[in-house]
Amino acid sequence: MERDAPLIDPFARAITYLRVSVTDRCDFRCVYCMSENMTFLPKKELLTLEELDRMCSTFVRLGVEKLRITGGEPLVRRGIMTFFRAMTRHLDSGALKELTLTTNGSQLARFAGELFDAGVRRVNVSLDTLDEKKFADITRWGRLPQVLKGIDAAQAAGLRVKINAVALKDFNEDELFTLQEWCRTRDMDLTFIEVMPMGDLGNEDRLDQYWSLKDLRARLAERFTLIDLAERTGGPARYVQLQETGQKIGFITPLTHNFCESCNRVRLTCTGELYMCLGQEDMADLRAPLRASRDDAPLEDAIRAAIERKPKGHDFDYSRQKVGGQVSRHMSHTGG
Repeated sequence: MERDAPLIDPFARAITYLRVSVTDRCDFRCVYCMSENMTFLPKKELLTLEELDRMCSTFVRLGVEKLRITGGEPLVRRGIMTFFRAMTRHLDSGALKELTLTTNGSQLARFAGELFDAGVRRVNVSLDTLDEKKFADITRWGRLPQVLKGIDAAQAAGLRVKINAVALKDFNEDELFTLQEWCRTRDMDLTFIEVMPMGDLGNEDRLDQYWSLKDLRARLAERFTLIDLAERTGGPARYVQLQETGQKIGFITPLTHNFCESCNRVRLTCTGELYMCLGQEDMADLRAPLRASRDDAPLEDAIRAAIERKPKGHDFDYSRQKVGGQVSRHMSHTGG
């Protein structure tokens, strides 16, 4: 195969989007993401910042045009701005179209200006509630004022902020319109996400948490005129516009609507494991070929071999009042 041939999976989907977890650590312990008493990886197992640069640069060379940096919480990784600044060269060359990140917002007040200077223009902030006590409950360790200060700093730095809210039954159902109105006043888009069956279900029962976005959308439609948008990013979200406010609302619905047909992404963990699908256990070890040779050819071959195994879709299912298609790893392991 030609060395410069694009990454195409068995279902003729071009892989142009890489989500990269730079750490499994986080300063929160969100109940749907990780256990309260997590055992984190030894630091020696993590890819170094130099290795992350080489890995991501290889993917960019193979046609990846969008990098989203995730964690854990990516901004708690020591020296992470060195990595962001290194990726700026790919933005400058035009090979990389977008460099962005998903964050809990806790460190944005510190890093918003540096992120903008490195070429980041958009960030996704995970925020499920505007109630300070509920926020402390859902994150276990988090402080809402710190996150709100970070969002202020991000907007002041010129970053476009999108809020990601996990829809949780009996938790934030009563805040649907509160979140919507707050985002409207701040000129921020809002995306709701269905909770996914990942991690140890013995601690947090995903069935009890599950709030179908079909129901959430119906409730929005009682108050607003919803206009379906044709916008597609290759990602999982489907978008509507609220006619009365002009807001864009996204829905990520792995359970009520399988979004896999246009999937253009793969996920790299902080230890160099490549997951071709969030909802499958299959992965490829890219750390070994990366460390085995200074020549990138073995790494490129391993990446191509992995893409050839990308499945058609995930198997998440909550039907018949049982969890189907569950994967054992926590969301924090793969990266948000």
